[in-house]
Amino acid sequence: MPQVGNAIPHESAVGHVTGTAAYIDDLPRRERELVVAFVGSPIAAGRLKEIKGLEAARSASGVRCVLTHEDLGGPNHFGPIISDEPFLVDEQLSYIGQPVVVIGADTQEAASEAAARIELVCEAAEPILSIDKAIECESFIGPHRHMTSPAAEDDKQFDAAFRDAPHTLAGRFHSNGQEQFYFETQAALAELREDGVVRVISSTQNPTETQTVVAEALGMGMHQVVCECPRMGGGFGGKETQSSLTAVMVSIVAAATGQPARLVLTRAQDMAITGKRHQYQCDYRIAFDNTGRLLAAEMAFYSNGGAFADLSTAVLERTMLHADNAYSIPMMRVTGQVCRTNLPPNTAFRGFGGPQGIAVIENGIERIAAHLGIDSCAVRRANLYQDGVAGRQQTHYGQIVRDHVLDEIFEQLAESSGYESRRREIQKFNSTSRTHAKGIALSPVKFGISFTTKFLNQANALVNVYMDGTVQVSTGGTEMGQGLNTKLKQIVADEFGLSIDRVQLMTTSTEKNINTSPTAASAGADLNGAAAVNACKKIKHRMREFAAVLLADVEKGLVASPEHICIEGGLVYDDRDLDPNARLAFGEFCSIARRERIDLGARGFFATPGVDYNRETGRGNPFFYYTTGAAVAEVTIDLLTGELVFDRADLLMDVGKMINPGIDRGQVIGGFMQGVGWVTNEELLFDDTGRLLSTGPTTYKIPNITDLPRTFNVDFIANTKHTKNIRHSKAVGEPPLMLGLAVWLAARNAVASVADGKPFELALPATGEELLMTLTDLTASSAPRDAKSADNGAPTNGVGAVKPRAGRS
Repeated sequence: MPQVGNAIPHESAVGHVTGTAAYIDDLPRRERELVVAFVGSPIAAGRLKEIKGLEAARSASGVRCVLTHEDLGGPNHFGPIISDEPFLVDEQLSYIGQPVVVIGADTQEAASEAAARIELVCEAAEPILSIDKAIECESFIGPHRHMTSPAAEDDKQFDAAFRDAPHTLAGRFHSNGQEQFYFETQAALAELREDGVVRVISSTQNPTETQTVVAEALGMGMHQVVCECPRMGGGFGGKETQSSLTAVMVSIVAAATGQPARLVLTRAQDMAITGKRHQYQCDYRIAFDNTGRLLAAEMAFYSNGGAFADLSTAVLERTMLHADNAYSIPMMRVTGQVCRTNLPPNTAFRGFGGPQGIAVIENGIERIAAHLGIDSCAVRRANLYQDGVAGRQQTHYGQIVRDHVLDEIFEQLAESSGYESRRREIQKFNSTSRTHAKGIALSPVKFGISFTTKFLNQANALVNVYMDGTVQVSTGGTEMGQGLNTKLKQIVADEFGLSIDRVQLMTTSTEKNINTSPTAASAGADLNGAAAVNACKKIKHRMREFAAVLLADVEKGLVASPEHICIEGGLVYDDRDLDPNARLAFGEFCSIARRERIDLGARGFFATPGVDYNRETGRGNPFFYYTTGAAVAEVTIDLLTGELVFDRADLLMDVGKMINPGIDRGQVIGGFMQGVGWVTNEELLFDDTGRLLSTGPTTYKIPNITDLPRTFNVDFIANTKHTKNIRHSKAVGEPPLMLGLAVWLAARNAVASVADGKPFELALPATGEELLMTLTDLTASSAPRDAKSADNGAPTNGVGAVKPRAGRS
């Protein structure tokens, strides 16, 4: 029975629900293991003049080492794209909590006592905390980026498109950041082997990056560092690069003392010093006709990158690549700039900049519909990419959007959700209710799958078939709960015609899989699955060559022919031989093959074909394919309190032929709800000094059970046109998150019902407080309030002007 296509339970499901799945903090304590702690910067910006108390800290009972940047064996800087971040502060202080001193001690109490004896003498400077301040100070990271569609390259033609358009609007849109809030905080354990190799067990999405930065910090070669990742308690992008500092701190302690060292951040520490989803500000203008058809668009994105580059330039690039979402826009100009501020360096988060770009165009669609007095769903359908239709299939960066079913998704979802009838019912409800307002919205997603950096689109896998017919698989992919290992087991089991219990996925280790890419960009199963299949095919080629000779039978007229050898159903046989006794059990065959010196192991490799994007020109094919889908969301808002109730969600996704329908369904639901959190309740708050105020679940509200929609429908649409990927599947990790925007759009639709045509702004996230203040302003005065804003509209050509207000940036 084939394993692919079945909803086989997650390989660690029992461990997850019983608490027996081991994470870094659960691993047995090593003999003489040290607790690692650190002292961080007390200010967001300034200069470190002196570190007092180092000797006093070193003399504290139970303290084994107190380390500063002077104790590093290599250069004091790192970064996945731009190497601008110090491991430990030398002089310049760039954000609150930035590591300055690292302590290794026998107990947590001893480490805390040593930390208390250390005083950082600092000279404070005025911090840059907002995008507006960074722009004013010209505090930037990386180059100013441009993407322009061919039709928009001529300035006169582009300006004419706006001048001659029946309608235009313009505005400024703000979206706030988001905390990854993985269940397991940043954690690492390091130990020095007797051969001098440093072994790091890290909760990381990126073992090769961890191996690299640890080697750099210690002044060692990569061959002297091994990084392992048994599993993570969640990652969501937050452990793609930011797991590095934790790993470095435990490694320098282990190297300095020769003793194992472990660091598991507290929740408050983790939230205070690690990067989040990027805050964004976008100035935009859109030209459109009387039917809502988009004629031209211009967007200028600014992101809050924090103190150092991290992945911010790549995140911004994906924002710009997704500024069109699912819509064909004839003339488009997109620019982008990362701003350097005195906050922890922001980083990857599920969607990787895509959500911030998509939010802008979706907000614009809502404003267009309001101006024309038509339903926003009609505007969306009028602008969708059309497969095979000239002029309606090319993106602003030049890639053709093909083999999709966007039209079919809209048609099927509108019908299955009863969108039109519900919209009429909501209008009727809103016309009579004085205490509540309902809203509904249907929004799509078109999300590009691949790393936009070409060289990262590769993977390798090691497959070993043992003489009893069981299989071990090692890849560079890391398991963080998303079900990657379960899918890989299914793929490999089918390659050898085995049951899934005869395949074992091994701990991810740089010792077995070299130079790997991070498990990110939704491409974990795509890349590592294809690499594993490549290895399996090499082994099966050898098996067939040997089996052809082994099973040849002159008396039966069976000449050795590898093409007729079948490896399936736990058996190896020649399909020309109908004698059941001539069939060998797979394990028996492997034992014979081993005795005949047949190699039953192989290393596989895969490089994604057809991806080639030129950053200098802003043109090319950055994506292998697109995952698409749409969602209908319905909400009810209490006009007296601002409380939002999520009434119903209907999701429809094209994820190709699913390798594991159960896991994919879980990914769609989880991703969607994480997106709902971003647009509703999850609000990051910093004080005027740059200190994070929302440092735990009591002050930062991730979705809980009461935030789920009262009715939740999830379905998948068939797409026979998609044949590119491993088993004709599609990536599913990130795309559903963008569908959470439908809830924000539905909330906006509800607020619009009481706005009586007045322009208004709604922040993202639309918290209960934000909804109540917006509603209060709309009912109290015709002038919108001057407060934190999602859309400082400055529309033209007859659309009512909106008073600008200070945006949250």
